Amino acid sequence: MYVVQQFARFAVDYRLRPMSREVTHHARRAVMDWYAAALPGAVLPPATLLERALFEELGHGGARLVLGTPATTRLAALVNGTASHIVEVDDIFREAIYHPGAPTIAAALALAQARKASGAAFLRAVVVGYEISTRIGAAMGRAHYRHWHNTGTIGCFGAAAAAAEILGLDQQAYAHALATAATFAAGLQQAFRMDSMSKPLHAGRAAEAGVLAALAAAEGVTGSLDILEGEAGLGRAMSDGPDWSRALETLGRDFHITRITFKNHACCGHTFAPIDGALALQAHHGIKAADMEKIEIGTYKAALDVAGYEAPATPAEARFSVKYTVATALTHGSVRLAAFGPDRMTDTGTRALMKKIELRVDPQLDAAFPGQRAARVSIHLRDGRVLSHLQPTRKGDPEAPLTDMELEQKYLELASPVLGNDAASSLLATLKRLETMATLDAL
Repeated sequence: MYVVQQFARFAVDYRLRPMSREVTHHARRAVMDWYAAALPGAVLPPATLLERALFEELGHGGARLVLGTPATTRLAALVNGTASHIVEVDDIFREAIYHPGAPTIAAALALAQARKASGAAFLRAVVVGYEISTRIGAAMGRAHYRHWHNTGTIGCFGAAAAAAEILGLDQQAYAHALATAATFAAGLQQAFRMDSMSKPLHAGRAAEAGVLAALAAAEGVTGSLDILEGEAGLGRAMSDGPDWSRALETLGRDFHITRITFKNHACCGHTFAPIDGALALQAHHGIKAADMEKIEIGTYKAALDVAGYEAPATPAEARFSVKYTVATALTHGSVRLAAFGPDRMTDTGTRALMKKIELRVDPQLDAAFPGQRAARVSIHLRDGRVLSHLQPTRKGDPEAPLTDMELEQKYLELASPVLGNDAASSLLATLKRLETMATLDAL
């Protein structure tokens, strides 16, 4: 069997098994976190600009944009997937260097709404989408991440798998959905190496592509079943010939959705270990930004490649600047959405502290990437002391997870300004009982 056929067999066989309480719980957490990311993104460009550009697909159809506007299935997947990646608070599967929620949940939700699927079916689709796509992403490895944005490329598989599950495709059609999604995979890192709106579009386009691949397969459209392992397939074209057997060996036993990273800061995940390390030193020693003479940060190379903006001029650039996010954390205590408002972006204390930060690649920490995201932080004080700390992981990673209460607080912090306190709390209560819902109309 080809790799896509083996993934399809897992998905179809899994329908005969009840989801464990643990897996269901983690799927609910993922959906709650997706709403926390999508709601603030829904009122910002490029999501709002997509609505204007594709207005003919609004006001009708069985799916909904995240704020309630009726839409066609593909448009809902596109806009909601984009919205959930805009403010950089969406989830991560570390080993795949990938944000699975944005494309996978957007696709599952759009089709579940359009096809009147139950809440339980929706959650199962989310789980299957996470399992298949994270394994493909992990197999593609660091070599893939040199040039490609995994949320755009690997996200196509999460969306296609989730959509195929909602549609109830048989094993053959399911495999063809995945095969077609593979040739839709796109998203270049260069798209966010300067200020642009392209990065969140990658997530939305992946969600839309996965929905299209599944809908087409349902009608008999076929794909190349050897698309992953073939001589001109995804593995060779976009990586260094991954070992697909490793991607499959624990499938159905080890559920990746139970090991998702939920963001604790509103910026690029590569900045998190430096932020957490700097804040840990500040809290432990009771020091202030004014006490600091120099800050040295050593971390893995990808963090500096992707989040290396030296003097960010826009919120998008600031979210991808280790120097800015660490400096604003030390001067203001946190890196939430407010960190990227006009007042904070021009704060003289933050800008002055940025000039004292030196970045370097730490070979030991670089060798551990992507399985570990760590940073060494040393703060040189005006009184001559040097305070050092190894931050071995990030708050929100599986080793230091956000509790259910912390995740709910994150959701309310991000959703309430958009929906209002009462509506945000009401939606939260609904999300907590997803698996009991006959349809998703209450969303």
